[in-house]
Amino acid sequence: MRILIQNGQIIRASGIETADILTENGRIAQIAPRLSERADEVIDASGCLVFAGFIDTHTHFDLDLGVTVTADNFDTGSCAALIGGTTTVLDFATQDRGSTMQDALDLWHKKARGASCNYGFHLAVSEWNEARAAELPAMVRQGVTSLKMYMVYDAMRVDDGKIYTALKQAAAHGCLIGVHCENYDLLQARTAELLAAGNISPAAHPLSRPNAVEAEGVARLMYLAQLADAPVWVVHLSTAEGLQEAERARARGQNIVLETCPQYLCLTDDRYLDADAAKFVMSPPLRKEEDIAALLSALQRGEIDVIGTDHCSFSMAQKAIGSNFSKIPNGGAGVQNRAELVYTFGVRAGKMSLPQMAAILSENAARIFGMYPQKGVLQKGADADIVVFDPDCPHEISWRTNLHNCDNSPYEGIRALGKTRDVILGGTLAVRRGEVIAAGLGRFVHRGAGESFL
Repeated sequence: MRILIQNGQIIRASGIETADILTENGRIAQIAPRLSERADEVIDASGCLVFAGFIDTHTHFDLDLGVTVTADNFDTGSCAALIGGTTTVLDFATQDRGSTMQDALDLWHKKARGASCNYGFHLAVSEWNEARAAELPAMVRQGVTSLKMYMVYDAMRVDDGKIYTALKQAAAHGCLIGVHCENYDLLQARTAELLAAGNISPAAHPLSRPNAVEAEGVARLMYLAQLADAPVWVVHLSTAEGLQEAERARARGQNIVLETCPQYLCLTDDRYLDADAAKFVMSPPLRKEEDIAALLSALQRGEIDVIGTDHCSFSMAQKAIGSNFSKIPNGGAGVQNRAELVYTFGVRAGKMSLPQMAAILSENAARIFGMYPQKGVLQKGADADIVVFDPDCPHEISWRTNLHNCDNSPYEGIRALGKTRDVILGGTLAVRRGEVIAAGLGRFVHRGAGESFL
Protein backbone atom coordinates (compact mmCIF):
# COMPACT_ATOMS: atom_id res chain seq x y z
CA MET A 1 0.00 0.00 0.00
CA ARG A 2 1.23 3.50 -0.89
CA ILE A 3 0.23 6.60 1.10
CA LEU A 4 1.14 10.13 0.10
CA ILE A 5 1.13 12.90 2.72
CA GLN A 6 1.15 16.30 1.05
CA ASN A 7 1.45 19.95 2.04
CA GLY A 8 2.48 19.46 5.67
CA GLN A 9 5.37 20.79 7.71
CA ILE A 10 7.74 17.95 8.57
CA ILE A 11 8.99 18.28 12.15
CA ARG A 12 12.21 16.51 13.09
CA ALA A 13 14.55 16.94 16.02
CA SER A 14 17.01 18.42 13.52
CA GLY A 15 14.63 21.04 12.15
CA ILE A 16 11.52 21.86 10.12
CA GLU A 17 11.02 21.16 6.42
CA THR A 18 8.14 21.71 4.02
CA ALA A 19 7.92 18.48 2.03
CA ASP A 20 5.71 15.53 1.13
CA ILE A 21 6.14 11.93 2.32
CA LEU A 22 5.45 8.78 0.34
CA THR A 23 5.14 5.48 2.18
CA GLU A 24 5.25 2.04 0.59
CA ASN A 25 5.17 -1.46 2.03
CA GLY A 26 5.30 -0.18 5.59
CA ARG A 27 8.34 2.06 5.13
CA ILE A 28 9.02 5.66 4.18
CA ALA A 29 9.92 5.54 0.48
CA GLN A 30 10.46 9.22 -0.35
CA ILE A 31 10.56 12.63 1.28
CA ALA A 32 10.70 15.58 -1.10
CA PRO A 33 8.81 18.74 -2.04
CA ARG A 34 5.75 18.44 -4.30
CA LEU A 35 5.68 14.67 -4.77
CA SER A 36 3.11 13.55 -7.34
CA GLU A 37 3.56 9.77 -7.32
CA ARG A 38 0.56 7.50 -7.56
CA ALA A 39 -0.78 6.45 -4.17
CA ASP A 40 -3.62 4.37 -2.77
CA GLU A 41 -4.35 7.08 -0.21
CA VAL A 42 -3.57 10.80 -0.36
CA ILE A 43 -3.61 12.82 2.87
CA ASP A 44 -3.74 16.59 2.62
CA ALA A 45 -1.78 17.87 5.63
CA SER A 46 -2.18 21.56 4.79
CA GLY A 47 -1.79 23.62 7.95
CA CYS A 48 -0.66 20.56 9.92
CA LEU A 49 2.56 19.32 11.48
CA VAL A 50 3.94 15.92 10.50
CA PHE A 51 5.90 14.00 13.12
CA ALA A 52 7.43 10.56 13.42
CA GLY A 53 5.06 8.38 15.45
CA PHE A 54 5.23 9.26 19.13
CA ILE A 55 6.79 6.79 21.59
CA ASP A 56 5.53 6.52 25.16
CA THR A 57 8.37 5.22 27.33
CA HIS A 58 6.25 4.42 30.39
CA THR A 59 2.86 2.67 30.47
CA HIS A 60 1.20 0.13 32.75
CA PHE A 61 -1.53 -1.78 30.91
CA ASP A 62 -3.27 -4.77 32.49
CA LEU A 63 -1.25 -4.50 35.70
CA ASP A 64 -2.49 -6.62 38.61
CA LEU A 65 -1.86 -4.92 41.95
CA GLY A 66 -3.31 -7.79 43.93
CA VAL A 67 -6.23 -5.73 45.27
CA THR A 68 -7.31 -4.61 41.80
CA VAL A 69 -6.25 -4.58 38.13
CA THR A 70 -5.73 -1.44 36.08
CA ALA A 71 -8.80 -0.24 34.20
CA ASP A 72 -6.97 -0.29 30.85
CA ASN A 73 -5.69 -3.45 29.26
CA PHE A 74 -3.74 -3.49 26.00
CA ASP A 75 -6.97 -3.39 23.98
CA THR A 76 -8.30 -0.13 25.41
CA GLY A 77 -4.95 1.37 26.36
CA SER A 78 -3.37 0.89 22.95
CA CYS A 79 -6.42 2.37 21.17
CA ALA A 80 -6.20 5.43 23.42
CA ALA A 81 -2.48 5.68 22.70
CA LEU A 82 -3.00 5.41 18.95
CA ILE A 83 -5.66 8.09 18.68
CA GLY A 84 -3.35 10.42 20.60
CA GLY A 85 -0.54 9.85 18.11
CA THR A 86 1.47 7.31 20.09
CA THR A 87 2.45 4.54 17.70
CA THR A 88 4.69 2.66 20.16
CA VAL A 89 4.38 2.10 23.90
CA LEU A 90 6.99 0.58 26.16
CA ASP A 91 5.09 -1.25 28.88
CA PHE A 92 6.41 -2.94 32.03
CA ALA A 93 6.40 -6.73 32.12
CA THR A 94 6.43 -7.36 35.85
CA GLN A 95 8.47 -10.22 37.30
CA ASP A 96 6.89 -11.25 40.58
CA ARG A 97 9.07 -12.77 43.27
CA GLY A 98 9.50 -16.47 42.75
CA SER A 99 8.89 -16.21 39.00
CA THR A 100 11.36 -15.60 36.19
CA MET A 101 11.82 -12.74 33.79
CA GLN A 102 10.92 -15.18 31.03
CA ASP A 103 7.61 -15.90 32.80
CA ALA A 104 6.87 -12.17 32.89
CA LEU A 105 7.84 -11.64 29.27
CA ASP A 106 5.72 -14.56 28.08
CA LEU A 107 2.72 -13.29 30.05
CA TRP A 108 3.01 -9.75 28.69
CA HIS A 109 3.28 -11.04 25.14
CA LYS A 110 -0.07 -12.77 25.70
CA LYS A 111 -1.59 -9.63 27.24
CA ALA A 112 -0.49 -7.51 24.27
CA ARG A 113 -1.93 -9.68 21.49
CA GLY A 114 -4.23 -7.63 19.30
CA ALA A 115 -2.87 -4.27 20.47
CA SER A 116 -3.69 -1.32 18.25
CA CYS A 117 -0.28 0.34 18.53
CA ASN A 118 3.20 -1.14 18.51
CA TYR A 119 4.64 -2.24 21.83
CA GLY A 120 7.87 -3.20 23.50
CA PHE A 121 8.64 -4.20 27.05
CA HIS A 122 10.83 -3.18 29.94
CA LEU A 123 11.28 -5.92 32.55
CA ALA A 124 10.19 -4.70 35.99
CA VAL A 125 12.14 -6.93 38.36
CA SER A 126 11.22 -7.54 41.98
CA GLU A 127 14.45 -9.26 42.98
CA TRP A 128 18.05 -9.52 41.87
CA ASN A 129 20.13 -12.66 42.25
CA GLU A 130 22.25 -15.03 40.18
CA ALA A 131 19.17 -16.54 38.53
CA ARG A 132 17.87 -13.16 37.32
CA ALA A 133 21.32 -12.11 36.13
CA ALA A 134 21.63 -15.37 34.18
CA GLU A 135 18.47 -14.49 32.25
CA LEU A 136 19.87 -11.26 30.83
CA PRO A 137 21.35 -12.72 27.61
CA ALA A 138 18.03 -14.39 26.79
CA MET A 139 16.14 -11.14 27.37
CA VAL A 140 18.49 -9.28 25.04
CA ARG A 141 18.10 -11.94 22.35
CA GLN A 142 14.34 -11.48 22.61
CA GLY A 143 14.56 -7.73 22.10
CA VAL A 144 14.20 -6.53 25.70
CA THR A 145 17.10 -4.25 26.59
CA SER A 146 15.81 -2.28 29.57
CA LEU A 147 14.84 -3.11 33.13
CA LYS A 148 13.12 -1.26 35.94
CA MET A 149 13.76 -1.48 39.66
CA TYR A 150 11.90 0.05 42.59
CA MET A 151 13.24 1.59 45.78
CA VAL A 152 9.66 1.38 47.11
CA TYR A 153 6.71 -1.00 47.61
CA ASP A 154 7.01 -4.16 49.68
CA ALA A 155 6.33 -6.49 46.74
CA MET A 156 8.84 -4.83 44.39
CA ARG A 157 11.52 -3.12 46.49
CA VAL A 158 15.14 -3.98 45.69
CA ASP A 159 17.87 -2.89 48.11
CA ASP A 160 20.74 -0.61 47.19
CA GLY A 161 23.34 -3.37 47.04
CA LYS A 162 21.23 -5.34 44.58
CA ILE A 163 20.58 -2.23 42.46
CA TYR A 164 24.34 -1.60 42.35
CA THR A 165 25.04 -5.19 41.30
CA ALA A 166 22.25 -5.16 38.73
CA LEU A 167 23.54 -1.91 37.21
CA LYS A 168 26.97 -3.46 36.67
CA GLN A 169 25.66 -6.73 35.28
CA ALA A 170 23.01 -5.14 33.05
CA ALA A 171 25.48 -2.65 31.58
CA ALA A 172 27.70 -5.54 30.52
CA HIS A 173 24.83 -6.75 28.32
CA GLY A 174 23.82 -3.36 26.96
CA CYS A 175 20.74 -3.14 29.19
CA LEU A 176 19.60 0.16 30.66
CA ILE A 177 18.05 0.16 34.13
CA GLY A 178 15.42 2.66 35.19
CA VAL A 179 14.67 3.22 38.86
CA HIS A 180 11.66 4.55 40.79
CA CYS A 181 13.55 6.81 43.18
CA GLU A 182 12.09 7.45 46.63
CA ASN A 183 13.33 6.89 50.17
CA TYR A 184 10.93 4.16 51.25
CA ASP A 185 11.76 4.15 54.95
CA LEU A 186 11.23 7.89 55.14
CA LEU A 187 7.91 7.88 53.28
CA GLN A 188 6.66 5.01 55.45
CA ALA A 189 7.58 6.92 58.61
CA ARG A 190 5.84 10.06 57.38
CA THR A 191 2.80 8.03 56.32
CA ALA A 192 2.57 6.50 59.79
CA GLU A 193 2.79 9.98 61.38
CA LEU A 194 0.02 11.35 59.18
CA LEU A 195 -2.29 8.39 59.77
CA ALA A 196 -1.68 8.53 63.54
CA ALA A 197 -2.71 12.20 63.48
CA GLY A 198 -5.92 11.32 61.62
CA ASN A 199 -4.80 12.72 58.27
CA ILE A 200 -6.30 10.09 55.98
CA SER A 201 -7.57 12.12 53.01
CA PRO A 202 -5.83 12.42 49.62
CA ALA A 203 -4.51 15.81 50.79
CA ALA A 204 -2.04 13.89 52.97
CA HIS A 205 -0.60 11.99 50.00
CA PRO A 206 1.90 14.70 48.89
CA LEU A 207 2.79 15.33 52.56
CA SER A 208 3.86 11.70 52.89
CA ARG A 209 6.19 11.98 49.89
CA PRO A 210 7.65 15.51 49.90
CA ASN A 211 10.31 16.60 47.44
CA ALA A 212 13.15 15.45 49.67
CA VAL A 213 11.88 11.86 49.52
CA GLU A 214 12.43 11.81 45.76
CA ALA A 215 15.59 13.91 45.80
CA GLU A 216 17.31 11.62 48.31
CA GLY A 217 16.42 8.60 46.18
CA VAL A 218 17.75 10.25 43.03
CA ALA A 219 20.99 11.27 44.77
CA ARG A 220 21.48 7.76 46.09
CA LEU A 221 20.90 6.26 42.65
CA MET A 222 23.40 8.66 41.09
CA TYR A 223 26.13 7.44 43.43
CA LEU A 224 25.18 3.79 42.92
CA ALA A 225 25.44 4.28 39.13
CA GLN A 226 28.75 6.11 39.52
CA LEU A 227 30.22 3.26 41.53
CA ALA A 228 28.84 0.71 39.06
CA ASP A 229 30.20 2.78 36.14
CA ALA A 230 26.85 2.33 34.39
CA PRO A 231 24.27 4.56 32.71
CA VAL A 232 20.96 4.84 34.53
CA TRP A 233 17.47 6.09 33.80
CA VAL A 234 15.43 8.10 36.33
CA VAL A 235 11.76 7.39 35.72
CA HIS A 236 8.95 9.96 36.25
CA LEU A 237 11.12 12.76 37.67
CA SER A 238 8.84 15.25 39.45
CA THR A 239 10.87 17.69 41.57
CA ALA A 240 13.31 20.55 41.18
CA GLU A 241 15.50 18.95 43.86
CA GLY A 242 15.59 15.59 42.10
CA LEU A 243 16.55 17.38 38.89
CA GLN A 244 19.41 19.12 40.70
CA GLU A 245 20.78 15.79 41.94
CA ALA A 246 20.76 14.38 38.40
CA GLU A 247 22.41 17.54 37.06
CA ARG A 248 25.19 17.16 39.64
CA ALA A 249 25.77 13.61 38.44
CA ARG A 250 25.94 14.75 34.83
CA ALA A 251 28.45 17.42 35.86
CA ARG A 252 30.59 14.58 37.23
CA GLY A 253 30.47 12.99 33.77
CA GLN A 254 27.79 10.37 34.40
CA ASN A 255 25.45 9.11 31.69
CA ILE A 256 21.96 9.86 33.02
CA VAL A 257 18.63 9.47 31.20
CA LEU A 258 15.85 11.66 32.61
CA GLU A 259 12.15 11.06 32.08
CA THR A 260 9.26 13.18 33.31
CA CYS A 261 5.50 13.01 32.73
CA PRO A 262 2.81 15.48 31.61
CA GLN A 263 1.20 15.58 35.06
CA TYR A 264 4.39 17.10 36.47
CA LEU A 265 4.31 19.83 33.82
CA CYS A 266 0.76 21.11 34.24
CA LEU A 267 -0.88 19.94 37.51
CA THR A 268 -0.14 21.07 41.06
CA ASP A 269 -0.76 19.56 44.47
CA ASP A 270 -3.69 21.87 45.20
CA ARG A 271 -5.74 19.34 43.25
CA TYR A 272 -5.65 17.12 46.34
CA LEU A 273 -8.24 19.48 47.83
CA ASP A 274 -10.72 18.72 45.03
CA ALA A 275 -13.85 16.67 45.68
CA ASP A 276 -12.52 13.95 43.37
CA ALA A 277 -8.97 14.19 44.72
CA ALA A 278 -8.50 10.41 44.77
CA LYS A 279 -7.99 10.43 41.01
CA PHE A 280 -4.81 12.50 41.53
CA VAL A 281 -3.24 9.98 43.90
CA MET A 282 -0.21 8.78 41.99
CA SER A 283 3.42 8.36 42.90
CA PRO A 284 5.31 10.58 42.75
CA PRO A 285 2.51 12.96 43.76
CA LEU A 286 1.70 16.24 42.06
CA ARG A 287 4.08 19.02 43.07
CA LYS A 288 4.31 22.82 43.26
CA GLU A 289 4.41 25.53 40.59
CA GLU A 290 8.14 25.96 41.18
CA ASP A 291 8.73 22.29 40.35
CA ILE A 292 6.75 22.66 37.12
CA ALA A 293 8.84 25.72 36.24
CA ALA A 294 12.10 23.86 36.94
CA LEU A 295 11.12 20.89 34.79
CA LEU A 296 9.88 23.04 31.91
CA SER A 297 13.11 25.02 32.04
CA ALA A 298 15.11 21.78 31.96
CA LEU A 299 13.10 20.64 28.94
CA GLN A 300 13.87 23.92 27.22
CA ARG A 301 17.59 23.42 27.91
CA GLY A 302 17.46 19.86 26.60
CA GLU A 303 18.26 18.32 29.99
CA ILE A 304 15.19 16.07 30.15
CA ASP A 305 15.33 13.34 27.54
CA VAL A 306 11.85 11.84 27.29
CA ILE A 307 8.28 12.32 28.45
CA GLY A 308 6.36 9.15 29.30
CA THR A 309 2.89 9.09 30.78
CA ASP A 310 3.18 6.51 33.59
CA HIS A 311 -0.34 5.60 32.41
CA CYS A 312 -1.80 3.45 35.19
CA SER A 313 -5.56 3.97 35.15
CA PHE A 314 -8.22 3.17 37.75
CA SER A 315 -11.92 3.94 37.87
CA MET A 316 -13.29 6.07 40.68
CA ALA A 317 -14.81 2.91 42.18
CA GLN A 318 -11.36 1.32 42.20
CA LYS A 319 -9.87 4.44 43.76
CA ALA A 320 -12.56 4.28 46.47
CA ILE A 321 -11.36 0.90 47.76
CA GLY A 322 -8.64 2.73 49.67
CA SER A 323 -9.68 3.37 53.27
CA ASN A 324 -7.04 6.13 53.52
CA PHE A 325 -4.66 7.91 51.16
CA SER A 326 -1.99 5.23 51.54
CA LYS A 327 -4.37 2.51 50.32
CA ILE A 328 -5.73 4.29 47.22
CA PRO A 329 -4.47 2.57 44.04
CA ASN A 330 -1.77 4.81 42.62
CA GLY A 331 -1.97 6.10 39.07
CA GLY A 332 -3.94 7.96 36.46
CA ALA A 333 -4.95 7.84 32.80
CA GLY A 334 -2.92 9.86 30.32
CA VAL A 335 -1.64 7.88 27.35
CA GLN A 336 -4.07 9.55 24.92
CA ASN A 337 -3.36 13.13 25.96
CA ARG A 338 0.44 13.32 26.12
CA ALA A 339 1.16 15.01 22.76
CA GLU A 340 -1.58 17.62 23.09
CA LEU A 341 -0.44 18.48 26.62
CA VAL A 342 3.21 18.77 25.59
CA TYR A 343 2.20 20.95 22.66
CA THR A 344 -0.05 23.16 24.81
CA PHE A 345 2.14 23.56 27.91
CA GLY A 346 5.45 23.25 26.09
CA VAL A 347 5.40 24.58 22.53
CA ARG A 348 2.51 27.04 22.70
CA ALA A 349 3.68 28.29 26.09
CA GLY A 350 7.09 29.08 24.61
CA LYS A 351 8.87 26.46 26.73
CA MET A 352 10.10 24.34 23.83
CA SER A 353 10.37 24.41 20.05
CA LEU A 354 8.63 22.08 17.63
CA PRO A 355 11.92 20.25 16.93
CA GLN A 356 12.32 19.78 20.68
CA MET A 357 8.80 18.32 20.81
CA ALA A 358 9.82 15.85 18.07
CA ALA A 359 12.91 14.90 20.05
CA ILE A 360 11.12 14.56 23.38
CA LEU A 361 8.18 12.53 22.05
CA SER A 362 9.87 10.43 19.36
CA GLU A 363 13.54 10.52 18.43
CA ASN A 364 15.15 10.56 21.87
CA ALA A 365 13.13 7.54 23.00
CA ALA A 366 14.04 5.65 19.83
CA ARG A 367 17.73 6.38 20.35
CA ILE A 368 17.81 5.69 24.09
CA PHE A 369 15.77 2.49 23.96
CA GLY A 370 17.30 0.82 20.90
CA MET A 371 14.72 1.51 18.16
CA TYR A 372 16.59 4.07 16.05
CA PRO A 373 16.68 4.56 13.05
CA GLN A 374 13.68 2.35 12.28
CA LYS A 375 11.48 4.37 14.60
CA GLY A 376 11.40 7.88 15.97
CA VAL A 377 12.53 9.67 12.80
CA LEU A 378 11.15 10.70 9.42
CA GLN A 379 13.68 9.53 6.86
CA LYS A 380 13.81 7.19 3.89
CA GLY A 381 13.77 3.56 4.99
CA ALA A 382 12.34 4.20 8.45
CA ASP A 383 9.12 2.52 9.52
CA ALA A 384 6.04 4.37 8.28
CA ASP A 385 4.76 5.33 11.74
CA ILE A 386 3.64 8.90 11.15
CA VAL A 387 1.46 11.47 12.92
CA VAL A 388 -0.39 14.37 11.31
CA PHE A 389 -0.96 16.88 14.10
CA ASP A 390 -3.36 19.82 13.83
CA PRO A 391 -1.74 22.73 15.72
CA ASP A 392 -4.91 24.81 15.71
CA CYS A 393 -7.58 22.59 17.19
CA PRO A 394 -8.65 23.94 20.59
CA HIS A 395 -10.66 21.42 22.58
CA GLU A 396 -11.40 20.38 26.13
CA ILE A 397 -9.89 17.16 27.47
CA SER A 398 -12.44 14.86 29.10
CA TRP A 399 -12.68 11.23 30.07
CA ARG A 400 -16.00 11.20 28.22
CA THR A 401 -14.27 11.68 24.88
CA ASN A 402 -11.05 9.79 25.66
CA LEU A 403 -10.80 6.14 24.66
CA HIS A 404 -9.38 5.15 28.05
CA ASN A 405 -11.50 2.58 29.86
CA CYS A 406 -11.73 4.95 32.79
CA ASP A 407 -14.42 7.25 34.19
CA ASN A 408 -11.99 10.01 35.14
CA SER A 409 -9.02 11.95 33.85
CA PRO A 410 -6.48 13.98 35.82
CA TYR A 411 -6.59 16.42 32.89
CA GLU A 412 -10.37 16.88 32.95
CA GLY A 413 -11.36 20.32 31.71
CA ILE A 414 -7.93 21.37 30.44
CA ARG A 415 -8.20 23.26 27.15
CA ALA A 416 -5.64 21.81 24.78
CA LEU A 417 -4.63 23.88 21.75
CA GLY A 418 -3.67 21.17 19.26
CA LYS A 419 -4.65 17.58 18.52
CA THR A 420 -3.57 14.51 16.59
CA ARG A 421 -5.63 14.25 13.40
CA ASP A 422 -4.29 11.28 11.40
CA VAL A 423 -2.01 8.37 12.27
CA ILE A 424 -0.23 5.97 9.95
CA LEU A 425 0.93 2.78 11.65
CA GLY A 426 3.29 0.54 9.74
CA GLY A 427 2.17 2.02 6.44
CA THR A 428 -1.57 1.68 7.14
CA LEU A 429 -3.85 4.63 7.84
CA ALA A 430 -5.10 3.72 11.31
CA VAL A 431 -6.58 7.04 12.48
CA ARG A 432 -8.41 9.35 10.10
CA ARG A 433 -9.72 12.74 11.21
CA GLY A 434 -9.60 11.71 14.86
CA GLU A 435 -11.30 8.34 14.43
CA VAL A 436 -9.67 4.90 14.73
CA ILE A 437 -10.38 3.15 11.43
CA ALA A 438 -7.94 0.23 11.74
CA ALA A 439 -7.51 -1.40 15.14
CA GLY A 440 -5.40 -4.36 16.20
CA LEU A 441 -2.41 -3.66 13.93
CA GLY A 442 0.23 -3.29 16.65
CA ARG A 443 3.41 -5.34 16.51
CA PHE A 444 6.10 -6.20 19.02
CA VAL A 445 9.18 -3.98 18.72
CA HIS A 446 12.39 -5.99 19.03
CA ARG A 447 14.93 -3.56 20.50
CA GLY A 448 18.70 -3.50 20.50
CA ALA A 449 21.10 -1.64 22.76
CA GLY A 450 20.34 2.04 23.12
CA GLU A 451 22.80 4.83 22.42
CA SER A 452 23.99 4.87 26.03
CA PHE A 453 25.96 1.75 25.09
CA LEU A 454 27.02 2.63 21.54
